[in-house]
Amino acid sequence: MTRGPILIDLDEDAPAVAPQDAPAVPELPDAPETAAMQHVAALAARRPSRLASWFWGLLVTIVSFVVSLAAWDYVNGLIARSPTLGYAITILLVLFCGILLIIALRELAAFSRLRRVDTIQHRAEAALASDDLKEARSVNDQLLRLYRGRPDMAWGRDRLAEQSADVLDADGLLALSERSLLEPLDARAQREVEAAARQVATVTAIVPLALADLIAALTANLRMIRRIAEIYGGRSGFFGSWRLTRTVLTHLVATGAVAVGDDLIGSVAGGGVLSKVSRRFGEGVINGALTARVGVAAMEVCRPLPFNAVERPSVTGLVKRSLTGLFQSK
Repeated sequence: MTRGPILIDLDEDAPAVAPQDAPAVPELPDAPETAAMQHVAALAARRPSRLASWFWGLLVTIVSFVVSLAAWDYVNGLIARSPTLGYAITILLVLFCGILLIIALRELAAFSRLRRVDTIQHRAEAALASDDLKEARSVNDQLLRLYRGRPDMAWGRDRLAEQSADVLDADGLLALSERSLLEPLDARAQREVEAAARQVATVTAIVPLALADLIAALTANLRMIRRIAEIYGGRSGFFGSWRLTRTVLTHLVATGAVAVGDDLIGSVAGGGVLSKVSRRFGEGVINGALTARVGVAAMEVCRPLPFNAVERPSVTGLVKRSLTGLFQSK
């Protein structure tokens, strides 16, 4: 058994390293990756090339021509062999073409309604900028016509019709329109944003599949934007929803709003703490926050009036409400 201290002789030729000259200890990245939402934004906002547009346009035209010609030959041959069966398939094809025509008309109506909402929004912005009372009253009339057939807007329409004559400035008149007609719709749109953010965050954090977060983010954002458009009166169809989604995400990409910021990592629902405990939980919080950003942008695009008298929704507040109870921050 050894008694006393043990002395170890160091090599005199070994160079002494000062603490400040020592190499830094590598640190693991704490910030969660947000590849899913960034890929969704890049996918939807990417402009198709002219060559791809020509390719798909010609392909659809050729396939439609070949299918129509084959159907024509098939029906004529069937009528020659069995008139009853031939006329029966003819009736079915006519019904099918009628359904396609109705779908096409609905898509055109959806595009027209989206343009109508966009026109009202631009006219309202011009009225606010110039303080033009006459233009503001015209915007009010367009809003009343836009929501004329909706029973849930009856109280707001009656209030606006009763009080609008007493307002003598453009800002006050449009503020009355916001509070009477759009404030209840804002609350419904915010609930849709919270539900989409919750879904994206949950799938990202829990499902371990590689493409699950990307698919969940894409489908949730498409559905959220379509429902927000329907809430504000857009009623976009399939192609209208895709065009609206591209408009929203192109704006976000152009302004850099889909980039990850320190406010998202450190302050939103404890994302910084969660990312240290679990990378997937941190990614879920950030992807949910970016979904909320997309939702707020969709509200600004689909809303007939710009946010003026009513406060614009806070992304941080939306995420905290949507993730309450899902990710508890310590």
